Amino acid sequence: MTGIPLIIMFVVAVVAMIVAISKFKIHPFLSIMAVSLFFAFVAGVPLKEIPGTIGSGFSGTFTSIGIVIILGALTGILLEKTGAALKMADVVVKLVGKKNPDLAILIMGWIVSIPVFCDSGFVILNPIRKALVKRTQVSSVAMTVALSMGLYISHCFIPPTPGPIAAANLLGIGNEMLLVIGLGMLLSIPPLIAGYIFARYIGKRVKSKDELAEASGETVKTYEELLKEYGQLPGAVMSFAPIVVPILLMGIASAFSMAKMDVPLIAFLGTPIIALAVAVILGVILLAQAGKMSEFYNMTNETLMVVGPILFVTAAGGVLGKVISVSGMVQFITEHSNVLETVGIFFPFLLAAILKTAQGSSTVALTTTAGMLAPVLPALGLDTPVLSALCVIAIGAGAMTVSHANDSYFWVVTNFGEMKVEDGYRTQTMGTLVIGLASMVGVLIAYMFLA
Repeated sequence: MTGIPLIIMFVVAVVAMIVAISKFKIHPFLSIMAVSLFFAFVAGVPLKEIPGTIGSGFSGTFTSIGIVIILGALTGILLEKTGAALKMADVVVKLVGKKNPDLAILIMGWIVSIPVFCDSGFVILNPIRKALVKRTQVSSVAMTVALSMGLYISHCFIPPTPGPIAAANLLGIGNEMLLVIGLGMLLSIPPLIAGYIFARYIGKRVKSKDELAEASGETVKTYEELLKEYGQLPGAVMSFAPIVVPILLMGIASAFSMAKMDVPLIAFLGTPIIALAVAVILGVILLAQAGKMSEFYNMTNETLMVVGPILFVTAAGGVLGKVISVSGMVQFITEHSNVLETVGIFFPFLLAAILKTAQGSSTVALTTTAGMLAPVLPALGLDTPVLSALCVIAIGAGAMTVSHANDSYFWVVTNFGEMKVEDGYRTQTMGTLVIGLASMVGVLIAYMFLA
């Protein structure tokens, strides 16, 4: 099966997966794997290639994000158990006030994801998010969505994140990176506003698992009770070190890479796995200072048990993405992209949105769309440096529209945010639709002034 019928079957498969998970309570791992296998059969992937495709999609996800999730979650446990997360929450609350923690975490996410992948950024900042929820009693879901949206916007808009860098180079403006960065920062404003409003809105309508537990009468410790348990909290500098140091390491490595400076030690330390290993070491130092080293083994064991289901569901999403990529659906969309060319500046957005929704990866959507558009930029009237840079932002807006089950970030946000899968669609998927459309409004306004 190919063409439009294949796209229709893809939509049917995704709907079936959502129904299986939400209505029939089939575990997400089994639901996604079953849909992936079904779609492989429907798409006509040769039988002998299906096992290899499934294995490749599964292992590829573990390769890219598996160890990052484990180390990030272990860092989070260390920050939580030593009281460092509470100390960070106190510092943030003093800076922004108890009424604005969701705005603070939104901006924090936006800044962090400029040098760091959004998946890693969410795992790194999640301890602060959780502590702020305890500290301020704000909606956990609102905080999750605000953090996710802030991370996602800069991930798709602002170099040195790999997607925008690759798109700029493919469109022939690799030497105009400061222009892309400036436009990306400026045009982040509309989606940041939209993401903040949506987070506040959806936080009143969706509850996380811990909030539901509290509402049902289960005993949940207050911030003051937690504070008494810890006694003396660690200092602010050491509390923030496991968060700030890996971000700095990855940021410096990204800056060196963008400047085409090859320094092996910097590149090594800036790799997410190594940077987060440094975070764990700093967390262990905090644990030693608190006199709790005897608990480290149990903390590690607890982390692996918590992270295991997240890893497997995330890897299953990678399988679905891989099956889609070999099915011919993306190729069909690519071959018929000329249908969209009549819509001008909306063309990069629509094409990237279709590719993003189809295969799951924002980076792949950014690079694939840019590669397809490079030959037709003159025909679209987007061949000046400024308009080509604007085209990169339009592609980025499409590349965030929308995040769902075939996107590893969807599962990171849903699971670490302690939400049900159906609530993940109401929050993460709808949220990325909102910020994607808001981004395109900003692009359109800029186009009216720059064209």
